[in-house]
Amino acid sequence: MEAHEYFLALGVALVVGTLIGFEREQAYHERHKSSVPLGGARTQPLFALLGATSAIVAQKVGAVAFAIALAGLLVLISLSYLEDVRAGDRGLTSEAALLLTFLLGALAATPGIVEPFGQRMLLVLATAVVATFLLSAKAPLHAFIEKLSLEDMFAALKFLIVAVVVLPLLPDRAYGPLEVLNPLRIGLMAVLIAAIGFVGYVAVRLYGPRRGLGMTGALGGLASSTAVTLSFSGRAKGAPGPLAESLALGVVLASSIMFVRILVAVAVVNASLVHLLVIPLSAMGTTGLIASGVLYRRTRKVLEQAADVKLHNPFELWQALRFALLYAVVLWVSKAATTHLGTGATYAAGVLAGLSDVDAITLSMANLSRAGLRQEVAVTTILLAAASNTVVKAGMAVVVGGWPYGRKVAIALGIVIAAGLAALIPVWIG
Repeated sequence: MEAHEYFLALGVALVVGTLIGFEREQAYHERHKSSVPLGGARTQPLFALLGATSAIVAQKVGAVAFAIALAGLLVLISLSYLEDVRAGDRGLTSEAALLLTFLLGALAATPGIVEPFGQRMLLVLATAVVATFLLSAKAPLHAFIEKLSLEDMFAALKFLIVAVVVLPLLPDRAYGPLEVLNPLRIGLMAVLIAAIGFVGYVAVRLYGPRRGLGMTGALGGLASSTAVTLSFSGRAKGAPGPLAESLALGVVLASSIMFVRILVAVAVVNASLVHLLVIPLSAMGTTGLIASGVLYRRTRKVLEQAADVKLHNPFELWQALRFALLYAVVLWVSKAATTHLGTGATYAAGVLAGLSDVDAITLSMANLSRAGLRQEVAVTTILLAAASNTVVKAGMAVVVGGWPYGRKVAIALGIVIAAGLAALIPVWIG
């Protein structure tokens, strides 16, 4: 290391220790007003500097200098932990934070582990920021964990097994007639949709389904706008007028969020389609939000009432396999229709696929466009699928929730569809 790099390393170590130390002292004083924390605003920076200094000295006299400093720290941590155990506190958070601060200081001043020097400093700072966040997020993390069920944890582990273990093992080559069925890409699409749904599900569990019908509809739209439609429509049957309008707001809002979800999925798979899709999807989403705003103004007070939406964890192995199979079928049918029957059959495939699931046809068209399908055809098919899916939800609202309620949803979603189809005209003219 150059001379100036030693000074920079010590400076970074000081910043890291100060950041973690401030958080530890503030958190400790909130719980123990008169106590002295282990590793506060002065101790943490000192041990970060100790770690950096011992690492610098070790480069000249050997690893024994670092070992002595680390051993001394471990003795102090052990004594502090034994004292905490006697007092009835078995937590290791403060002890772990102090040890991490020491090691981050040592890492900052140790060349050869992470190079170049700038990347090592960035790694040390990033680790300190993440550690400080975890330390300060105790209350919300514990509250969130209390809301999770064993089923949620099991589903999350299954998702990670599929995404991290199974997915990399899938072959990355095309199989079957027309050579469009790539197991790795099919698996990626299934994981992508599961991940988007999982984010919406976690948001609902984090904020709770009782924060108002509008928020529930918006968050539920990330996971499943169809689930929101069925749940809200079931509650709307025979509900008073103001409550029915609030439930209609949740459905329209969830359906509007669906267009955002489609755009995100396309951007991940084939960003070249975004410039053609952004105007129609934005028109549909914006129109839906305007309709939601009108409903919101009419039913603002009712939004404080509780809303129970039966959203299940979006990741189940069977659901992932079902989507992968559906995606493969839609992909092959779309390719076959385009190859042998022309674009009209592709549009028909989009409408039919959208009746049950808009994600499969969306991702299929995004991938086929990369393989040579005209962008205008892919975009039109995606929008027809979105329109078809929206029509189905309007029908669900009418059938399940009754005509007085369903009429409000159908009118709003009908305007949304009209806006999207009108915005599609420039795609073809351009």
